[in-house]
Amino acid sequence: MTHPTLLVIAHGSRDPRHAATVHALTERVRAERPGLRVETAFLEFNAPSVPRVLERLAAQGADEVVALPLLLTRAFHAKTDIPSVLRAARARLPRLHIRQADVLGPSPLLNATLGRRLREAGVRPGDLPRTALVLASAGSSDPEAIAVIAEIARELRHTGWCAVRPAFASALLPRTEDVVRELRAEGVERVAVAPYVIAPGRLPDRIAAGAEAAGADVLADVLGPAPELARLLLNRFDEARVPVGASLSA
Repeated sequence: MTHPTLLVIAHGSRDPRHAATVHALTERVRAERPGLRVETAFLEFNAPSVPRVLERLAAQGADEVVALPLLLTRAFHAKTDIPSVLRAARARLPRLHIRQADVLGPSPLLNATLGRRLREAGVRPGDLPRTALVLASAGSSDPEAIAVIAEIARELRHTGWCAVRPAFASALLPRTEDVVRELRAEGVERVAVAPYVIAPGRLPDRIAAGAEAAGADVLADVLGPAPELARLLLNRFDEARVPVGASLSA
């Protein structure tokens, strides 16, 4: 028997910053838990692919893999794409036990990562009562994913911001620039934009462009390889290994 392998599954992007950020995050996960084997795979655009990594692990004698979607909400990729890829792999590699972990969000650790990026961008605790926050996500047509973003915005509103509004880079409205301008029209003194995305790419660039075009005062960085995010990946890994009905403390 071998120890389980953590397989982090990212979407992938033609933008080289995306893969670089994903690899930096998985390196931080390795540093957080020495001895854990952590592999990275992509659904598209980047190599290695998920099937290729699973085949390599099976050939090397691995017998258990926890496949962790590097996704913030349960939308199409988490519900359809990744389960389909993993089902096909199980059929080809019957000796390899593959579990799919839950997506990353929602989680207090994601909110903590957002806070870190906003502080790094210059937001101080005393700024919050006169500052509105635009929570800018990639966007989705999945109602469950949209509801999660709305709930996170409501939670953040109770942390001191004068207002928190969601915005989306694709799939639905409003866009980042629309929300920033709306808040300005309401008389908000300062507006901060926080991209609720993990790695750079086309959609985060769209968020940044919208923030700049509308004159946002603060633009935070993407979540990236933050220590809180690395701990969240390990939490999801541990949760996936616990049998249904059991306790993590058991």
